[in-house]
Amino acid sequence: MTRRARLLLCVLAAACLLPACLHVALHMPPFGAHPLPYGEAINALATRQRHVTNMVSAVNFDYRGLDTLGEEFMLLGAVTGTAVLLRGSRGEQLTARPGRVGNRPVAPRSDAVVLICRALAALTVLFGVYVVLHAMTTPGGGFQGGAIIAAATALIFLGEGYRGWRRIMRTGLLDAAEGGGAALYALCGFAAMAAGWPFLHNFLPLGTPRDVFSGGLMQIENAGVGFAVAGGFAVLFVEFLEETRAERDGDGA
Repeated sequence: MTRRARLLLCVLAAACLLPACLHVALHMPPFGAHPLPYGEAINALATRQRHVTNMVSAVNFDYRGLDTLGEEFMLLGAVTGTAVLLRGSRGEQLTARPGRVGNRPVAPRSDAVVLICRALAALTVLFGVYVVLHAMTTPGGGFQGGAIIAAATALIFLGEGYRGWRRIMRTGLLDAAEGGGAALYALCGFAAMAAGWPFLHNFLPLGTPRDVFSGGLMQIENAGVGFAVAGGFAVLFVEFLEETRAERDGDGA
């Protein structure tokens, strides 16, 4: 297909979609309004029933906790599939030797860059842990905090270089964090069933509202999500950066 034909096809598709987009935009409800009472019901009941002040966490880890479990295993499956595809194309062995493009100079890192990246990586991990721990009181949780913690690994790579970064990033530990976090969430549901309650029934003491450790079983589920998300994203970073490694003798592709 020529460039002109692709452009014409794009214009025709946009012309077909434009009326529908305008109709939706012009008939959207006012900002803050919604046609269903679900949000008001959660706001009215969650603090009294579950002793938490972050309604999003109450929905994610309690009222629709089974949906969140499915989302967690979707992430696990996506990360596992990506790792299998990349390792299948390049081989299983790992190395700390970065690849080099011929005749391209490698600029050394300055001491300032190393120092800043080390400081920011530590602060990023601490902030991620803070976001995970405060899931029951303020906006945050395992998904958000886990992604923040995983982002610190990119700062380590920028500050320490490929060799130093690869020595720190232990694939076995990251895999255990990802799989173990997802398994911990599922085990919360099976533990409730073993005690005679419904799956994911919140059977632990709920604590005091506005306290960091309120929410009962939601705290354990939230921690499992934090481990799984941090480990999953870190595994992805490892797999993508391993694509740039120098091959060992006898390696695959």
